[in-house]
Amino acid sequence: MAMHTAPSLRIPSSSLSLSSKFPLSSALSLRPFHRRHRSLVFIVSASLDAKPTVLVAEKLGEAGLKLLKDFANVDCSYSLTPEELCSKISLCDALIVRSGTKVSRDVFESSEGRLKVVGRAGVGIDNVDLAAATEFGCLVVNAPTANTVAAAEHGIALLAAMARNVAQADASVKSGKWQRNKYVGVSLVGKTIAVMGFGKVGTEVARRAKGLGMHVIAHDPYAPADRARAIGVELVSFDEAISTADFISLHMPLTPATSKVLNDETFAKMKKGVRIVNVARGGVIDEDALVRALDAGIVAQAALDVFTEEPPSKDSKLILHEQVTATPHLGASTMEAQEGVAIEIAEAVVGALRGELAATAVNAPMVPAEVLTELKPFVDLAEKLGRLAVQLVTGGSGVKTVKVTYATSRAPDDLDTRLLRAMITKGLIEPISSVFVNLVNADFTAKQRGLRITEERIILDGSPENPLEYVQVQIANVESRFASAISDSGEITVEGRVKDGIPHLTKVGSFEVDVSLEGSIILCRQVDQPGMIGKVGSVLGQENVNVSFMSVGRIAPRKQAVMAIGVDEQPSKETLKKIGDIPAVEEFVFLKL
Repeated sequence: MAMHTAPSLRIPSSSLSLSSKFPLSSALSLRPFHRRHRSLVFIVSASLDAKPTVLVAEKLGEAGLKLLKDFANVDCSYSLTPEELCSKISLCDALIVRSGTKVSRDVFESSEGRLKVVGRAGVGIDNVDLAAATEFGCLVVNAPTANTVAAAEHGIALLAAMARNVAQADASVKSGKWQRNKYVGVSLVGKTIAVMGFGKVGTEVARRAKGLGMHVIAHDPYAPADRARAIGVELVSFDEAISTADFISLHMPLTPATSKVLNDETFAKMKKGVRIVNVARGGVIDEDALVRALDAGIVAQAALDVFTEEPPSKDSKLILHEQVTATPHLGASTMEAQEGVAIEIAEAVVGALRGELAATAVNAPMVPAEVLTELKPFVDLAEKLGRLAVQLVTGGSGVKTVKVTYATSRAPDDLDTRLLRAMITKGLIEPISSVFVNLVNADFTAKQRGLRITEERIILDGSPENPLEYVQVQIANVESRFASAISDSGEITVEGRVKDGIPHLTKVGSFEVDVSLEGSIILCRQVDQPGMIGKVGSVLGQENVNVSFMSVGRIAPRKQAVMAIGVDEQPSKETLKKIGDIPAVEEFVFLKL
C-alpha cells in the first residue's frame, strides 16, 4: 500500500517516548517511578538472561517457529481444551493462536499476571477478549499483511470461476453429464468491477482486474485519490459503485457501519444481473437478502469464501443455491501465505517480549492512573469528535488532512496530547475499519492510510488546573453530508468541551451549539422561526424516541439556525424522513456515537 508521510509530532522530553523499550519477560520486575509532569519511567531489575516461554496453541509454519526458538523456550501444544489452556498459561510469557483458540478472560485470570503478549496469527481478533487483555496488562498483536496477495488471488480465482461457471460445470461433468449450452458464461474484459474497500487486498484485486481488461472503480472513504489514479482506478461514492458495476468485489472489514451493508435496499439499487464476490467478512452481506436477490435475478451469481456463520449449516439456502460458488474460507490458504503469517506473528511477539511497541498492536497499553483520571473526559471527547467528523464526510475523495486544535492554559511541556491524538485517530478510522486504534499504533495507522494529522495549540490566559478549554477537529478538502458543518474557512469543523465531566458538542461549522455527546445526535439546519423545537420534538415523541438534549445555534434572529438534538435511540428511516419533510428544515443528518 502506498503511504503518505505523516507529520512529525513533537513530544515533550519529559514524556515517555513511544520508542522507549523495556523487557516484558516475567523474569523482570517493573517498578513505576514518577517524575514531574506525570510521565512514567520504568526501573528494570532482574536477571536479564532468563528466557521467556512462548506457548504455540495452533500449528505455525517452521520459519516462524525457528524465529521463536532463537529467542525463547517454545511449547507447541495443539488442540488444547479451555481447561488445559488455563492450566498451562501461568507458565507462559506469550501465547500464539489462530482463529480456533478462544483466549477468554479466564485465560488472562489464570495467567496470574505472567502472560505479557498474545499473538494472533492472522488478521481477525474476534477470539481474543481485548478488554480483559488490556485490563491484565497484556499486549495483543496480529499479522495483518502476510495474507494480502493470497486473499487477492483467491478473489480473482472466484471472479473467473463464477463468470465461467467452473464449479457448476465441473460437478455436472463428474455426474456424467455434458451440458455445454447450460454453462455459457460471461466475459470479464470491458466489464466494470467495483472494489468495495481499497486497502491492501482491494488494491491488489484492482491491479489484477486491470490486467484482465476490466474497468475498475472503487469505494473507500480513506483511500487517497492519487494512489487510486496511479493504478488507473476511479474512486466513487458507495451508491455510484453499486449501481454501475457489473461485478462487485467486497474487501471491507466487518464493523457496525458495514454489517449487512449489502441488503434488500442496496441490492435494489444494483444493475440487474450483477455478480458479487466476497473474500472479506461474511457479515457484510445480509445472506437472506442475497438469496432473495438471486431468486429475483437482481444478482445473477455470487462467489463466496466467507459466511456469517462458519461453517454454514448443511441446509443453507445460500450454499445450496445453483448460482452460488462457495469455498470454505480459503483466502489465506496458500503455503506461501501461511509461512508469511508465521514469520510476521513470530517477529511481532519477539519484538513485544523485547519491549518494542509493535505497530500491529491492537489494544491499548497501560496508562498511569492519575493521567488517565485527569484526561478521561477529554479522551471520550476526542474520540467522539473524530467519530462525528468522519460521519459528516461524503464523496469519493477520501479523508487526507485533519487539523486538531487544543485550547489550553497549560505550558506545552505540561500537556502530553499523544493520547488525545490517538483517540481522535481512533474515532476517525474505526467506524469504517477493522483496525483497533490505540496509543501504540495510532500514528502508524494514520500514516498507513495516508491520513495527515496536524496539531495546533492555542495558549489561553487563566488557571492551568483544567487541562483543556476545548478541542476542535477540522477535515479539509472534503464534501459534507451536512453542508452547515463546513466552516467559513472551508473545512468540516466540530468543536467540543467537557462540562461537569461530560463531553459536549459546542460548535458545528460556524454555528454554536451545546449538546451532550451521549447516545446519538441529529443535526438540522432550519429557518429560524417559532415552533421548530416543538415540531421536531413532536415527531420524535410520536415515534417513541427519547430526547436527552436539544440546542439551537443561529447566525441572527429569523435567519438560518442549526438544531442539535441528542437522542437515546436510533430513529427509524421513516422518523428521519418526517423530520426532513418539515417545511422549514433545509437539511438534516443523523450521527451515531
